[in-house]
Amino acid sequence: MLVGLLVAGCAVGPAFQRPAAPADRYLSQSSTERPGAAATAEPRFDFGAAVPREWWREFGCEPLDDTVRLALAHSATLEAAVATLRQSEYALRAGYGVFLPQIDLDLNATRQRFSPARFGQTGAGSVFNLFTVSGAVSYALDVFGGARRRVEGLRADVEAARALGDAAALTLEGNVVNAVVAGAAYRAQIAATRTAIDAAREQVALTEVRVRAGTAAEATLLALRAQVAALEVTLPPLAQKADQTDHLLAQLVGTTAAQWTPPAADLEEFRLPQDLPVALPSQLVRRRPDLVAAEANLHAASAALGVATADLFPQITLSGNAGGNAARLGQLDAQNARFWSAGADLSLPLFHGGTLWYTRRAAREAYRAALADYRQTVLAAFQQVADSLRALEHDADLLDAAGRADRDAQLALLLTRANYDAGTADYLAVLDATQRAANARIAALTALAQRLQDTTALYMAIGGGGSAGAQPGA
Repeated sequence: MLVGLLVAGCAVGPAFQRPAAPADRYLSQSSTERPGAAATAEPRFDFGAAVPREWWREFGCEPLDDTVRLALAHSATLEAAVATLRQSEYALRAGYGVFLPQIDLDLNATRQRFSPARFGQTGAGSVFNLFTVSGAVSYALDVFGGARRRVEGLRADVEAARALGDAAALTLEGNVVNAVVAGAAYRAQIAATRTAIDAAREQVALTEVRVRAGTAAEATLLALRAQVAALEVTLPPLAQKADQTDHLLAQLVGTTAAQWTPPAADLEEFRLPQDLPVALPSQLVRRRPDLVAAEANLHAASAALGVATADLFPQITLSGNAGGNAARLGQLDAQNARFWSAGADLSLPLFHGGTLWYTRRAAREAYRAALADYRQTVLAAFQQVADSLRALEHDADLLDAAGRADRDAQLALLLTRANYDAGTADYLAVLDATQRAANARIAALTALAQRLQDTTALYMAIGGGGSAGAQPGA
């Protein structure tokens, strides 16, 4: 016992070391060094700033806030993640039992017939009752740390389950935000397209009058009708996408499309965040859920290698047993009915056909695979952040250009209408300006929706607002 306690502080196998954090840079060229792009909608990235827990509230859209809260409260995916986390926590608590003595109580009552002939004796057999009460205590000395490595692996499994729950919550939040933005964009595009169709139909009606009067060619009328049909063709796909978005939102909040109708959000209700917090690379690897889960898996693989290494060494178990047996219950405490035993067991693996050795080799390769997976996950995360940063910069250029085009088209429409009222322009010019203004508005709305969704992608790429999802009771 003393020798075991003296050496119990050591544990064979590798001690897990967290991978070093990468350099604090995502891009080879910062946004301030980017050539061109003097857009007024240029985002300002605040590297290292704290990210709001409810990051979607930065968009300032109340229907969006309500939908995200509803999804977090009723998502079956998050419910499963919470159950998985609890399962891993209970497995860890069960694993801690290896550090304590194992105590068992056995109660046994039998009726037997004794045969002297079995022992080479003569005489008549006898029938009797036998009552036995015994207790056993055993304790495995974790001399080489195999048990500690197993519990270490269980703790890593808990961290992985918690991180996967957070990843599920972040994915759910991002999907809801993207779906609400997309639904608002589809409805805005449908409204703008209908405006363009109404203007084009008026233009067709006026052209029909001019054709009958002989002041316009039939080919002009046919071209205008084709233009109306081309615009009408775009409406059903937009309506279908809007319906699919509503159905997706119903599924995300844990219900069916027949039981719940998403709140209608207007695209112009959204506030476009200009100051965007961006986690530094050294922060990203500690806060983004998939990276935390990959590190936990690496930790579990390291612990499994320690377990496989400890299995190559001797195992020492202390055990004791005490009790009594008698033909009558009242005689169990008699002096001659008592028995006990105590001892130690040393199990030394000598030859297992290479099983233990190659199991350790397999565990080493599993650790190397987990390390490679972790590195690849980090690279993918850095790519997503870099893509999001660049996308927002390009979105600023697109949104600025589309906004200027929209403003110019709306102003041109106002001037054309004024000219028509003054008698210096015909109504066909007004209809043509109306159609151009509607097309410019659709382009501006599309650019705004793209900017909102790329902003969402950045929040997701940096890990959202931190731990959220698979917390029991959350």
